[in-house]
Amino acid sequence: MASTIFRYDDSAAPNALALGYTVLGYIAGLALLLADAWWLNAVGVLLLAHALTYSAYFLHEFAHGTIFRTNAANQRGGTAMSWINGSCYAPFADLRRKHMRHHIDRADVITFDYKRFLRTAPAWMRTLVVALEWAYIPAVEFLMRAYVMLLPFIEPQRAAGRKRILAVLAARLAFFAALAWAAPKAVLLYFVAYLLFITVLRFADAYQHTYDAFAILTGGSIPGDKVRDHDYEQHNTYSNLVSVRHPWFNLLLLNFSYHNAHHEKPTAPWHRLPALHRELYADEDTQVLPMITLLRGFHRHRVKRVLSDDYGVVKAGAGKAEGFYGAVGVSFLTAV
Repeated sequence: MASTIFRYDDSAAPNALALGYTVLGYIAGLALLLADAWWLNAVGVLLLAHALTYSAYFLHEFAHGTIFRTNAANQRGGTAMSWINGSCYAPFADLRRKHMRHHIDRADVITFDYKRFLRTAPAWMRTLVVALEWAYIPAVEFLMRAYVMLLPFIEPQRAAGRKRILAVLAARLAFFAALAWAAPKAVLLYFVAYLLFITVLRFADAYQHTYDAFAILTGGSIPGDKVRDHDYEQHNTYSNLVSVRHPWFNLLLLNFSYHNAHHEKPTAPWHRLPALHRELYADEDTQVLPMITLLRGFHRHRVKRVLSDDYGVVKAGAGKAEGFYGAVGVSFLTAV
C-alpha cells in the first residue's frame, strides 16, 4: 500500500512520521497556547514554531515532487502545507514555479525588489524597516508577504486573483478570530511562534547561496553576463549544517541544510540527503558552513544585509564566513 502512495520505497516510514509530527505538532502547539500555565504556553510556542518550520520544508519537498508518486498528490500536499504556514495567499503552483526558476536559472529569483522599494520609499518607512530589522523583527519578510497579497489590487492584469486573496484572507481572519475568542493571549503567542518560524527560515536561507538576485515578476530571463553552469552552482551554494559532528541535529530543519547535495540532486528526498552528502563530498568541507560559525555574522550584519548590493563573500580558511552578510527576502514561501 505504502509503495503505491510514496514516490520512493524507503520513504513511507520517515514521511509518515515527519508529516504526522508536522500536523499533530501544529494542533498540539495550538492547544498548548490555550492552556493556563505559562510553561505550557512556552512549550506550545516552540512546538508550533517547529511545526510551522516543518510545514515550510515539506512544502519545498512537495514542490520537488519527492513525497508522493503523483504530481496531483504532491500539489495537494503542498497546498495543505501552505495553509498551515500562511503562504496560501499564493497558489502552490506559483510557489513551485518560482522555486524551480531558482534551480534552473541558478539565481535568486525574487518577485519584489524590496531594496529598490526601500531606497525610493519615504525616509520614515525605510527607517522603520531598518529599525525593526535591528530589533530582530523580520520586517522585510512581512513586506514580501504583503506584496503577494496586494499585487492583484495594484496591477490590473492580475485582477483575476482578487477574489482568491479575499477568500483566503477571510478564512485566515476567521481562524484567528476563533483563536482570540478561545483565548486572546493565544493570538499574541501565535505571532511569537510565527516570528520564530520566519527567523529560523531566513537564517537558513541567508547563508545557502552567493547567487545574484534578480527581481523578475513574470517571464523574463536571467542576464547572460556570466556562466551559470554546474560548477557555478556548486561553488555558490553552501551547506550550512546545524551540526557536522551530529548529523541527526539537521533533522531539526528536515535536512534542508544539506544544500549542496540538494542542488546536486533536487529529486533526492529529505531523508536521503545526509548519505548523499557523504557520498558526494566525503570529508571535503569547502562548501560547509556550520551554523555555529554563522550566528555572530547573522547578528552583526542584520542591518547591513537589508540594503547591501550583494551578499558579501566567503573566503577560504578559518573565519571564511566573516564577510558573508547573507541574503534577505529570498524565501520560497513568497511568490506571485
